[in-house]
Amino acid sequence: MTNNIKFKNGRITTACLLAAGTGSRLYPLTNSAPKCLTEVNGRPILEELLYCLQQNGFKRLVIVVGHFEQSIRRFLDEYEGDLTIDYIVNPIYKTTNNIYSLWLTKEIIQESFLLIESDIIFDASLLGDLLYPNKIAISHMLPWMNGTTVTLDSLRRVSAFGTSRNMRNVVYKTVNIYSLSWSSWQKIIVYLNRYIAFDNLNYYYEAVFRQMIADGSLDFDSVFFDAECWYEVDTLEDLSEAERISLKINRNFRISQPEYINSSLEPLTHISHLKRNYPDYSSAMKASNRAISEFPMKQTRESNG
Repeated sequence: MTNNIKFKNGRITTACLLAAGTGSRLYPLTNSAPKCLTEVNGRPILEELLYCLQQNGFKRLVIVVGHFEQSIRRFLDEYEGDLTIDYIVNPIYKTTNNIYSLWLTKEIIQESFLLIESDIIFDASLLGDLLYPNKIAISHMLPWMNGTTVTLDSLRRVSAFGTSRNMRNVVYKTVNIYSLSWSSWQKIIVYLNRYIAFDNLNYYYEAVFRQMIADGSLDFDSVFFDAECWYEVDTLEDLSEAERISLKINRNFRISQPEYINSSLEPLTHISHLKRNYPDYSSAMKASNRAISEFPMKQTRESNG
């Protein structure tokens, strides 16, 4: 399905959510559920994301699924909002990264859209400045942050992508939310096609953005997110801080809770389950690390599709 609605002011009403990855760094929580259904203060991350999209007038959600795909479908079957939901399945999510998941959407997305990952919580009001194309959400670097960074020029446009805080210029952390115009998306697809053609399936899509910023074929204006109003949940350690920040964000929207986990399994998607099943949090962490070390992975990093 394609959203053919065109808005004169260029406002984005389609979102693309990448939710295919295994979430290996959140083991054992993701042994029986997808990462996006991990609970923060009793609410799945996916529910929080739906709330944010609904509050900002989005009409369509394209979601790429893989790990525990049916759990996500059952969860979204309970959604009663106005979003039209379209699914794309990444059949090789265990051995690919998010560059492949994004590439899979090239046919179904034929409009400007918001690209967002499925492991972040944030204040819904922060999306306001991302409702128009070619913007990137960034945050001032804090000690807990890692991953992709950017540098800015004097006009606060992205001048380079990186992965280290040891760059010469001041760097900012990407929040993993981007708004893309239709024309920018068409250019991105060309680069994605090249990566996939050479079987580079284990890259992050930021590798494409890095190359395009460097050669001048892509532009991003920056939108700052207050570090106290968002958090990325990658590990068990992240959950406690995410819950603290979540309590500061007002939430009124809630989906009725479905049976999205296999009924024979306890839904191990929240830190409280770890605390109940292990004598102390340290033991839970050891169990998580043990599960990660025993999990056979073709790549050395988490599948983030």
